[in-house]
Formats: sequence, C-alpha cells, structure tokens
Amino acid sequence: MEVDMDVSPSYFDPENLSSRERFRRYGAGVKKDINMCRKRHPGSSLSPHHDNSASRFSNAALFLENIKHEVEMHETDFGGTPFESAAKRRSYHDGYGVSTVDDDIDMIRRRGSESLKVCKKEEDEHIESADTTFSLFASLLDSGLQGLMPIPDLILRFESSCRSVSESIRVVESFAEPGEIIVNAKLSIDAYVWLVHSSNVCHHLLPLVGEEKDEIIFRDSNLHNGQSVVGCRYGANERYRIIEDKLMRKKARFLLDEAASWSLLWYLYGKGNEELRNDLFLFPTTSHLEAFQFVIEDYTAQLCLRIVQWLEGLASKALDLDNKVRGSHVGTYLPSSGVWHHTQRHLKRGASNQKTIHHLDFDAPTREHAQQLLDDKKQDEALLEDVWTLLRAGRLEEACNLCRSAGQPWRAASLSPFGDSNLSPSLEVLEKNGKNRMLQAIELESGIGHQWYLWKWASYCASEKIAEQDGGKYESAVYASKCSNLKRLLPVCTEWESACWAMAKSWLDVQVDIRIASLRRGEDGQFNNFEEAIGRSPRQGNIVSQPSGPNSWPLHVLNQQPTNLSSLLQKLHSSDTVHEAVTRACKDQQRQIEMNLMLGDIPHLLDLIYSWVSPSEDDGNMFRWPHGDPQMMRFGAHLVLVLRYLHADQMTDTFKEKIMTVGDLIIHMYAMFLFTTQHEELVGIYASQLARHRCVDLYVHMMELRLSSSVHVRYKIFISAIEYLPFSPDDDLKGSFEEIIERILSRSRQISAGKHDKTSDIAEHHRLQSQQKAMVVQWLCFTPPSTINDARAVTAKLFLRALMHSNLLFREFALISMWRVPAVPIGAHTVLSLLAEPLKQQTELLHSNEDRDVSESFREFQDWSEYFSCDAKYRKWLKVKLENAEVSPGELSPEEKQREVTAARESLESSFSLLLRNNDPWLIPTQDHLHESVESVYLELHATAVLLLPSGECMTPDATLCTTLTSALYSSVSEEEVLRRELMANVAISPGENSCIEVVLRCLAAEGDGLGLHDLNDGGILATVMAAGFKGELARFQAGVTLEISRLDAWYSSANGSLDGPATYIVRGLCRKCCIPEIVLRCMEVSVSLMESGYRPERHHELIELVTSPETDFLHLFSKGQLQELLLFEREYSINEMDLEELPSS
Repeated sequence: MEVDMDVSPSYFDPENLSSRERFRRYGAGVKKDINMCRKRHPGSSLSPHHDNSASRFSNAALFLENIKHEVEMHETDFGGTPFESAAKRRSYHDGYGVSTVDDDIDMIRRRGSESLKVCKKEEDEHIESADTTFSLFASLLDSGLQGLMPIPDLILRFESSCRSVSESIRVVESFAEPGEIIVNAKLSIDAYVWLVHSSNVCHHLLPLVGEEKDEIIFRDSNLHNGQSVVGCRYGANERYRIIEDKLMRKKARFLLDEAASWSLLWYLYGKGNEELRNDLFLFPTTSHLEAFQFVIEDYTAQLCLRIVQWLEGLASKALDLDNKVRGSHVGTYLPSSGVWHHTQRHLKRGASNQKTIHHLDFDAPTREHAQQLLDDKKQDEALLEDVWTLLRAGRLEEACNLCRSAGQPWRAASLSPFGDSNLSPSLEVLEKNGKNRMLQAIELESGIGHQWYLWKWASYCASEKIAEQDGGKYESAVYASKCSNLKRLLPVCTEWESACWAMAKSWLDVQVDIRIASLRRGEDGQFNNFEEAIGRSPRQGNIVSQPSGPNSWPLHVLNQQPTNLSSLLQKLHSSDTVHEAVTRACKDQQRQIEMNLMLGDIPHLLDLIYSWVSPSEDDGNMFRWPHGDPQMMRFGAHLVLVLRYLHADQMTDTFKEKIMTVGDLIIHMYAMFLFTTQHEELVGIYASQLARHRCVDLYVHMMELRLSSSVHVRYKIFISAIEYLPFSPDDDLKGSFEEIIERILSRSRQISAGKHDKTSDIAEHHRLQSQQKAMVVQWLCFTPPSTINDARAVTAKLFLRALMHSNLLFREFALISMWRVPAVPIGAHTVLSLLAEPLKQQTELLHSNEDRDVSESFREFQDWSEYFSCDAKYRKWLKVKLENAEVSPGELSPEEKQREVTAARESLESSFSLLLRNNDPWLIPTQDHLHESVESVYLELHATAVLLLPSGECMTPDATLCTTLTSALYSSVSEEEVLRRELMANVAISPGENSCIEVVLRCLAAEGDGLGLHDLNDGGILATVMAAGFKGELARFQAGVTLEISRLDAWYSSANGSLDGPATYIVRGLCRKCCIPEIVLRCMEVSVSLMESGYRPERHHELIELVTSPETDFLHLFSKGQLQELLLFEREYSINEMDLEELPSS
C-alpha cells in the first residue's frame, strides 16, 4: 500500500462528523434551562398523593381540625401559593422526564385508594417533604396485591421507579453550579432518619442543627414539621454542602443498586420461559438454533443466560442514563480525518523510523513488526475501551458501527464473523436474525460448528498474542470476551458487575461450545457434556499435551471456567482471581442479596436482611425504634412480599415457615418505621400481610401511642386498618378490624401503673385515666369510606359497638363522680362529645332498626346523657356558690346573687326531670334479658378500685387491709343470706398497680336476682354488697373509707367458674342504688341553699314525697347513712323555712 492515503473509504468522510457525533463521550447534548431547575420548588415530590381534592370527613372534629390547619398553613406560608409551587414542580418533572413514576401515580389515582389519599390537606407539607419512594412503592404494592397488575409487572415497576427517582436526583445534581446547593427534597423526618442511620454523615450534621450561618438555615423544628431547608450560597458553611451532596449521592446509588436487584429478580423469577416459534426452525439446523435449544433445556445454561442478560441490561441502562444526563457516552477517540491520523501525517512528511509502520492497512503492524505512533495507539485504545463498554452492555451491533465510524471496518468484521449476526442463544436475538440462511449455508459446506470454533480459536489466539506483546488491555479483553478467555478478560473488570458478567458469559459460552462439539460426531476429541469436558481437561491430566487448533475447542479455556454457580461466586470473592475492588464489592448489601438470589438461597437471604434492619441486641421487643437503613427496610419488606407471591405454590414446610416468620419480622420492622415517621396511612398495606397476632398487636400498639395525637392522625390509622383488613375475622391467618377494636377497648380499661410521690396523686391519676378510657371511643366514631365492602353495615356495627362501650364507661364514670366538687367528670363528657356527631348521622338507623340490643343501648345512652347533664348543672351551681362564698355577703352584687339562684333552679329542674319519669324510669330497661337454665347459675362481679379516705387521699393496701375488707364485705348482708346464696368474696392487691385492689364477688343466682325478672332493679345481692363499699358504709371497716372504682364487670358463670355472658342488670342496678340517692341529696343541698338565700323552692315537698312513694320505690335504694343525711338536710331546710316565714313579721 502506498503511503499516500489522501482518499479515505467512501463511507468515512473525515470532515463530516454527523455520522459519528452520536458516539462522542462528552457531546454537547441537549441544553437545559438551568434557571428553570433553580426555580424548582425544593420540595418537589414524586408522591402519588398530589390529589388536591380534600377528603370530606363526616366527623365534626375532623372538619374543625381541617379548618384550623388551613388557617395555620395560611399564616406560616411564606414560600408562594400552593398553586405556584405545584406549577414549579410540574415544570421540573415535565422537563426532566420521570414519566414512569408519573404513570404509576396516574394509575394509583384512578384506582382511588382511600387510605393513600386521606388527610391530604393536613399532611400535604409532610408528604411533599418526605422521601416519596415510601409512598410510591406502597401504592405500587397495593396495586399488585389487589390484582391490578401481575407480580412480574410489579417487579418491573419497582425497578423503573427506583431508576426514575435516582435519575431525578442525578439530574438535579448535574445542574448545580459550583458553590450552590439545589436541595432535591425538604429535609423532613424521613431525611433525618436517613442521616441518623448514616454513621459517616450523621456526626457532621448534628452540630449544625439549630444553626443559622451564612444564609444556611437548618432549624431543629424543621425535622418535625416538614418545613423546607433553605439551601443557597454556602460561603463558609462548606460542611453542609458536602453532607447534602453525600446524602443525595448515597440515596441515588442505593436506588440504582436496588433497581439492579429488582431486575435480577425479574430475570430469575418473573421472566417467562422462552420457546422457539415454528417459523424460526431451519433444516438442516444451525449451530445458533442448537445453542438456543440447549439453553432452553439445560437449567444451568438457562440460569447463566439470564444472569448475562441481566448484567448486560444494567450496563445498557447505565449508558442510556449517562447519555441522558451528560450527552453521548462514547467516541472521544474519533480523529479529525483519516485512520491513524498522526501516523499518516508523520509518513506524509517523509519521516522514517524502523519502529513505525510504513503502511496504513490493518495488517501492517503484524507484517512489518512495527507500531503506529503513540498518539494513534492511544486513540485505538480509547476506541477499544468504548467497544468493550458496548460489548459489556450487549450492544454488539452498536460496537460494530462504532468501529466502522472510526474507519476500522476490519475490526467490526472480527467482532461478528457472520455478517453482523449476533449469535447469543436468546429468543430475542433469534427473532431479530430471522432465518439465518447465511449461517446455514456456511455450516452446510464446512460442517456444523466448524466456522464457529474457527472464529473462537482465532479470537483466543488474538487475545493471547495481544497480551504477550503488551498490547492494549481493552483490545485483548474485547477478543477474550469472544472466546471465554477469562485470564485476559478479568484484568479490565474493575467492577463487581463486569467481573460477574465475564464469568457468567464465559461459562455460558463454553457450555454452548461443548453442546455444539457433541454434534460433531465421528471426529476425535469430542465430548457430550460439560462434566465430561472437565474430566478431559489438561488440569485433570487426561490429555498429555496442551490443546491446539480449533478442533479441540473449547479445551483451551475450559480450566478457567467455574464448575458451578457457587464456584463462580466464590471466584468473585478471591482477590487472586479478580480485581480488589470486585472483592470489596462482594461485601455490599445489594451484592450479597443478588448472589443469594442467584443461588436461590432465600432463607439465608431473609436472615441477612433481618440482621441488617434489626438491632444488634435483640431484646425481644417488637415495637422498639427501627434500626438500620430505612431504604433497606423498605426494600426488604417488598422483597419478602414479592417472594411470597412468586413461591406461593412451591413452598415446602421448612421454606414456608422461614419466609413467614422471618419475613414477618422484616415487614413488621418496616411498618414500625412508617409509623414512627408519620406515614400511618401506609401501614395497612403491610400490616395486612402479617400473621394474625402480629397484625393485631401492631395496630393496638399504634392506636395506643396515637391516642393523644390529632384527629387527622388517628383517622389515618383508622382508614388504613378498615380498608386493608377484613372487618370480621374470616380465618385464623389474617387479623381483623373487630379483633383490633376489641383488644383496644379491653386494654383501655386496664389500670396502668404509675409513679406517685404522694397518696393524693394516686386518686388524681385514676381520675385522669378516665379521659384516656373515653378517648378510645373515637376509634368507633369515624365513618368508614364507602369503598369498603358493606360500608353501611360496617358503619352500623361500629356505631352500635360505640353505644355499648359508652354505656359501659358511663356506668363506671357515674360511680366515680359522686364527689361534690365543681370539676365535671371529664371522661363522661368526652364520650358525649365524641358521639354527638355520629348520633346525628345515625338517626335513621336508630329509628329503623328493630334490633332490641340497638334500641336498649340507645335508650341507656339517652339516660346517661340526661344524668350527666343533670350532674353538670349541679356542679355549675356549686362552682358559682363557692365563688360567691369567697366574697363577703355585703360585697356581692345582685347579678352575682341572681346567677347563683338561676343555676340552683336549673339544677333542681334538671334533677326533677330525671326523677319524675314515671312511665319511663331512669336506667330501667323496657325488656330485661331473661336468663333461664336447668343447671346452677352463678353471678360474679369483678371490680378494680382504690381505697380513699374522706380527705381524698389513697390508702395503700396490704394483706391485712385486704383481709379486713373481705370480712367487711361479708358483713354487708346477713349470715343467712350468705349461706343461702353461697356468697364468696375475695380481695387482693392488683398485680398491675400496687395501689389498687381487685374485688371478686360470687354468689348463686336466685329468682328475681339472676333468674327471671328482676323487679327491684337494684342489682341484687352483689350490688348491695358493693354499694356499701362505694358509699363508705362498710360494717367493721374504717368509717368513711370508700371504694373508688376503676373497672367494673358483672357476669353469669357456671358451676366450674367459666364465664357465660355479661350480667348487665347488676351494674345498672348498682348505678341506680348509688346515683338516685345522690341526686336526691344534691337536690336537698340546693334547696337548703336557696332557702338560706331567701328563695323558696317550688317543688321541695314533692321531692320528699317522691322519695317515700311506694310507686317509685326510691327509699330502698338509700343506705342508713344517706337517710340520715336526708333527714339532716330536711331539718336544716325546715329551720330556714321557719326563719324565712318569720322575717315579714319582724
């Protein structure tokens, strides 16, 4: 060839760079508007909750809290209107393409999951500021669990979502100017938790909390209320910029690694089996078709192929992302004109050097034993580096085009010897190639696989020769990748993925080569399978000399291949085999996850994930603060659920136990994380997948902790439970809403232990607990969404349960509100306020329902409502009276005196209204439940109480006191009655609270008391015994000491002691025995006060007649002490009345 090479090939114009522009590594790319990126709202969110339609809450408390929150948001909003912020967010995402996430969001919005939209107006700031991957993944998982998309599609959605969020972070970072932070998300509690668990970042951040320096504002309150962190010119505060950058990079890296794991899971479990279509068959067959058939039939080869496809797909997507962010990803080596441009110019100048080639054909270096100039060698190495990059990504066609664009078509021919046909044994490649007649013709002439082996052997020789001559490492690796020469391939693999790809692809190619070799029958040196080939390899000593020539292929590289998948992964851990960076990467969490997925060792994988997310010291507490990386917890929970559904029909008992027990622990840990970071609306999706007891325990724990939170927070928990859990228990596997509510109601009545400095604090502690008991009723007052099954029936059941539990609480609250003090019983009025709105909504239900339980419960509720209204008016009068008593009579104004008189008259009117219900007596059911049995029936009354002195202080119980009290209870009735009714009493110190006692009374039921109708409506013998304790009139016990009730239940029981059902009439009768005499005595007190003030009550004598009337039969409800007090009040009233009558005469 002549030196003059002015004319380049026709397809290569050195002046026209349009054909090669797309290969440039750092091309100009599409110019972005940086100003638009800077203006983007810092709280840009990918959450599927940007539905601006506010939920209409049926509960008045929710509505009022909504209004309050809107006012607060308006007062504190200094960052523009919500519409402006939304517009900025849209402009950013429209410009930078997170369409995959947007598609997911649109799909979820159309489905309209109530729990994922609830409370949006209150939580808008929190949602925008939070890490939206939690909400996004929950929405996708919800769709998969409900059957809206197959599980394999769900896996792909998880992968694309991870990539989209990671990409959005990288796009933002790529447009940040030097010295400037563009905060991608508000630093909410989620970001703070991420920082806390990033030990190498946290210690730098914490000193900045609360600081305000150089326009960097990082307030501690922002960690809890979701306010944005202001990022601007950092000036001297370089630390924060480094921390923020490190945090975002770490998150983007994790999401990319997670996307890789989801992709592997899809290739291993989600991708269906491939079958060859009839229209692709050829006869005679070709080596490519045989390779595909072999991979379909052989499990190991199929696994290798899927791993190779997975790793090539990752590399290809990485190139696409790099191209999207920076421009083109390959092609910096392209010269301005000609091939080997610097050598060409050197020869044109007439220069001569023995070490420099004199011709420019591609064989010149070999033929002349010389080299091109160093600059051209560097350009060739850059070319081959990019060719390696494209081959690594499975882009053979693009690699060949790149070689041609660089003016080296011969290199493209060496990469693909069969006319650019890719010979990968996959269905996709087969379909793309179609019926490969050229390959069929070649193999008809030379024999099947002959040309195949010739090319493999030539590539092997080239890779070895280039390496021996100290040629470019990428050139040697390019040809080594075509012949499974791991010795020359692994030195350029400095990443775990590249090394794994090299080993898997080489192993796959060797297995295919052995399969092709088995078809060449009648020739020496052939073998039928991989195991036989390994047995005949030089390493085993079965072949005397090293293999040579294409006929012995692939024995040349057989010793370099792993024998199984475990040995392949073991090679990745060996620093003698792979690069040190690859060995280090094997310790990464996602790499360990991927290696376990390849091996199919799911039990070990679950143990690994749980060890990462659980505390190092497991104390057995399932409700401790979540440990570890939040994103790993999220990934682990979703991986467990996906694996459960993928293996649903293939689980052995051992495997099922492992994935259910350890899997539940991981899911529970993530649910606790969502709860602790104010993502309560997402918990139901995961809790519904837990075992029955774990689900119930989790919700009980959440509801108890959030009992004092805002109404919106509690409503979120309610919705997440009612929407994702069955209302009634269907089976033993899933928790139900009814079980949760029953557990909550029961636990709310239990006495919680407390530390008290003084005995007077104990009584106050128990009174305050009444409010906590009352607040639990709100869980029954929320209105379920109309989207759940049988919404109207569920609403009715909840309302009825609310009435029944409220009545139970009212009975207890009434018995602890006997003290004549101005303070109203907070528990009772809390219940009344909670049920006010539901009562209005359920009016139609109450009037149309013919169920006796509903009508009786509603009637009792009305009775208690009237009683506590009467009680409130008495306390109002008492408060006014005590206030006036602090002022001397001469200084009281007429208005103050009149206010006291008005309050007294209102109290009397209210009391008379309750007492004078002749046709509808207070707290007497219209139809009592009749309990009839041929066997002996017993009655039991269980009470938890404290003993109070007349001063209000608590007595600390001990064994002696319990024994004395037991004897006093027996003394409340006659000895004959004790024997006849088999009365038994037991008093013991409460194990839960040592300041309380537990009283158990038991007796035989009798006619009129447990059997048949109970005409007296006074609770029978058990109520009589307990009433003596409540009124402080126990015989043989310290005078004035009363029982302050905390919990009270009455039951029917059998002879063996098992409880059969509630004996409500006992508690109702006990309440009548205590409340009606107290109302009468309060009326007497008010009447005496009025008479002292010179105002004669109009109905005083009617009150006395009412007490003594046999029709009302109130007299037998009074104890001796109450009758004495009644007489004293009457005596005082009479004296004041006589004094008042004498005043005019004087």
